[in-house]
Amino acid sequence: MLNVRSLENEDYELVKEAEKVIEHNYRYGRHHIGAAVRTKTGSIFSAVHVEANVGRVAVCAEAIAIGKSISEGEHEFETIVAVAHLHTHEDIEKCWVVSPCGMCRELISDYGKDTDVIIMYNGELVKCNAMELLPEKYTSDVL
Repeated sequence: MLNVRSLENEDYELVKEAEKVIEHNYRYGRHHIGAAVRTKTGSIFSAVHVEANVGRVAVCAEAIAIGKSISEGEHEFETIVAVAHLHTHEDIEKCWVVSPCGMCRELISDYGKDTDVIIMYNGELVKCNAMELLPEKYTSDVL
């Protein structure tokens, strides 16, 4: 069972930033996921995932958002969220929060063990620590 916490106003704003970036940049078969990361200084960096014809070459939105942040000198993360955009043929009205994939869970925890992740859990939006999503994480640290 995850140790989850309720969202605060700034968390809902982060979700809106992720929604905004994918709603503006959605392209069927190219960009379906948007992500936003808030750094410890309060800066927000958002990005879309980049799909490729060969699936193994795709890059997740969370990774690009983290990369944008680091490229701008922001290396400490507070919270991250990813949202999926509906496809044009789906009967859904709006974006929804999605959990990070396994590779993103590794990446998020590698770059910030204290980073919170916003997820849908038991039917509600909550946040938890990235390490909770990756129990017994692989590490190269020597004890």
